[in-house]
Amino acid sequence: MRLSSMADYAVVTMAAASRHCGGARVSAAQLAEETGLPAPTVQKLVSRLTAAGLLRSSRGVGGGLKLARPAAAITLADIVEAVEGPIALTACVEHGRNDCTLESACMVRPHWPIVTAALRGALAQVSLTKLAEVQPRPEQAYLTETAL
Repeated sequence: MRLSSMADYAVVTMAAASRHCGGARVSAAQLAEETGLPAPTVQKLVSRLTAAGLLRSSRGVGGGLKLARPAAAITLADIVEAVEGPIALTACVEHGRNDCTLESACMVRPHWPIVTAALRGALAQVSLTKLAEVQPRPEQAYLTETAL
């Protein structure tokens, strides 16, 4: 299983926004520049993240973006769901979806909600605070270790 590019970029964008926490508001253009993401992509993500209540946007002098709540209260699950919708590993877990040809005889279907809940729970354990921490890149860590 992989996150979509947009979900990945949303995490990158939110991590960048959280590094401005407590400071001045930041613009979507600044976030694009800091992350290296295309400005139209960041603008689209900002719109979705604002609609999901993760970012707060204000216009005018002193306007811009800021986190809608503390970084510690925003999780990886929140960010992924803001872009992708509810986390569901299979279509049959989604409410109102009855388009599986195996549905009437599927012995696994009752277990998918448990698996989905476990995955969402794991993602919910990772806070934006943790995601925003600056970590050395693997190749930088190796260079540092070999220099010792």
